Amino acid sequence: MSVKAESVNTSKSKASSSYTKKDFTSDQNIRWCPGCGDYSILAQMQRVMPEICEEMDIPKENIVFVSGIGCSSRFPYYMNNYGFHTIHGRAPTIATGLRVSRPDLQVWIVTGDGDGLSIGGNHLMHCLRRNIDVKILLFNNRIYGLTKGQYSPTSEMGKKTKSSPFGTIEKPINPLSIAIASKASFIARAVDTDATNLRDILLKTARHRGSAFVEILQNCNVFNDKAFSSFTDKTVKEDRLIYLKDKEPITFGKNQEKALAMVTGESGLKEVGIVNTNEADVADILVHDESSPGTALAFLLAQLDEAEYPVPLGVFRNISKPLYGELLDEQITEVTNQKGKGEFFEHLRSGDIWTV
Repeated sequence: MSVKAESVNTSKSKASSSYTKKDFTSDQNIRWCPGCGDYSILAQMQRVMPEICEEMDIPKENIVFVSGIGCSSRFPYYMNNYGFHTIHGRAPTIATGLRVSRPDLQVWIVTGDGDGLSIGGNHLMHCLRRNIDVKILLFNNRIYGLTKGQYSPTSEMGKKTKSSPFGTIEKPINPLSIAIASKASFIARAVDTDATNLRDILLKTARHRGSAFVEILQNCNVFNDKAFSSFTDKTVKEDRLIYLKDKEPITFGKNQEKALAMVTGESGLKEVGIVNTNEADVADILVHDESSPGTALAFLLAQLDEAEYPVPLGVFRNISKPLYGELLDEQITEVTNQKGKGEFFEHLRSGDIWTV
């Protein structure tokens, strides 16, 4: 595990309102392939950080990026602030300990579909369910890029790769569904090259108190090029993408002439379908509600088949829940008041002990 603190001087730090993109740009040579989607994500993060620091009055020495293993996990080296490059899948573990012990820090986790959903899946799940106050960015390119093109947990069924030459026989994991099932308090999706939407999502993520999970669809132009072009290409995106807006009907199309609605299916039961807004019953059109305490709508949107339905981007869920760190501090204070401050070594020698 390596720790980096480059050009950070706590005694002479700038006011949080005077930072620029340059203050968050390190002097390290970026070792991503030319054309990689990670460049776009890094650029947006470096641009948005000064705004986050000013709005939230955070000095940059109180911002930490934690990563695991993979192309995405080089991220801390390229941000000019404190960072941890940890081991495979364990970034949420390190970040949990850091955030709980240092509540004054803003902690970001950068991971990938392999690092975060394969060996790190259990750590990710428990970090989200506990509502640790960290911001998790999961770069999803549906491939193992660093190890040269094996299939990942999010690779589509039938995907031919170096480790699945005849096509995968596994159904892919849906990252958003994992986050929803784990009851994360903030869940969103963005695309690497969609600068406006990505910037908006990063700002909302920074403002959130609690477990924030963002899936960023990221193109690996070497090992899985154009994985998302069926809905992100300029020629089709107006009809293939939905930009979710809180408390507004879920519409899409060049003139927002189409909508998601509950329609009667062949079985006679209600199911989600696509309707023309000028012909639909307004009551049946789905209205987005990111602050709903339930998860039914968020899960429905996350589960839409991209071959049949447009792909939603934006915030799926944004609710308020008690923070794990605050609950832990309250419990420690309460028990200390009841029992007094204990002695560590006396505690070790008490209870179930034996002599060999």
